[in-house]
Amino acid sequence: MALQSVCAVVCRVVHPFELGVLCEVFGTDRSDQGLPTYDFAIVSADEAPLTGPGGMVLQTAHRLDRLAAADLIAIPAWSDGVEPTEELLQALRDAVARGARVLSVCTGAFLLAAAGLLDGRRAATHWRHAAALAAAYPRVDVDDAVLYVDEGRIVTSAGTAAGIDACLHIVRVEQGAAVANAIARRMVVPPHRDGGQAQYVEAPVPSASHAGSDALAAVLDWAVENLAEPLGVDDLARKAHMSPRTFARRFREVVGETPHRWVLAQRLAHAQRLLERGLAVEEVARRCGFGSAVTLRTQFARERGISPSSYARTFRAAG
Repeated sequence: MALQSVCAVVCRVVHPFELGVLCEVFGTDRSDQGLPTYDFAIVSADEAPLTGPGGMVLQTAHRLDRLAAADLIAIPAWSDGVEPTEELLQALRDAVARGARVLSVCTGAFLLAAAGLLDGRRAATHWRHAAALAAAYPRVDVDDAVLYVDEGRIVTSAGTAAGIDACLHIVRVEQGAAVANAIARRMVVPPHRDGGQAQYVEAPVPSASHAGSDALAAVLDWAVENLAEPLGVDDLARKAHMSPRTFARRFREVVGETPHRWVLAQRLAHAQRLLERGLAVEEVARRCGFGSAVTLRTQFARERGISPSSYARTFRAAG
């Protein structure tokens, strides 16, 4: 099915940035560059007034009947507490059944899940909402580390700007890399971003309040301040005056993961902060206890989906 008709479905509470992404990619006329144009429409899911932040009021003449001819139906985001109508859910199911594509940005994944379209599939949403999506829809394989997931006719993307990545991906698949690259150039965005949203997740630093007022809490606080030190189970257990076996069991009960995984997470979080400050990779590796730049690069790429140097370029520039 050629990509010609695109509909963005909004509910009574409009999320302007996510909607703006769809308007920019699919609703802007770039025919002066020889790029394809799309029959783009903003569709209201119900008759309620459409409002947004700052006193915004949005009007659209299009209703759900417009979805029957759409090649792509996009959900820019969906507000918590707004129940979708069965008519809308069925329209989404019908679209996929006839070969159209559906796309969600950020919390729009909740709407696709409510329609049953994500059952048995991988799906992305904003990392802050990933646990809620997984809990509400246990048949969905929620991936909180990627910018978007392409499951054929169903594409889900992470929070906010990840919608740009997903939209350009769809254009790239349907109309080729040259078209996607030209649109990205006009938007002044990269045609493809390295890594996933794991690089944007703020890793919490546990303190005594998270672990209870016992020896384990003190060890957690000490470890966070001494990440360059050896922090194996034996080292941490010795600090807590416990046997390694007892320490590992107690740690798993309280923290919810193994000491090794926790230490790795804290070292990576600290590495991110140091990279943002402009420190060299070798120095970051030393300060965070990775031992060598090679080990840091390997672990960082595995857990964050991007190299330390790429991460540093991105977030040093952003700062």
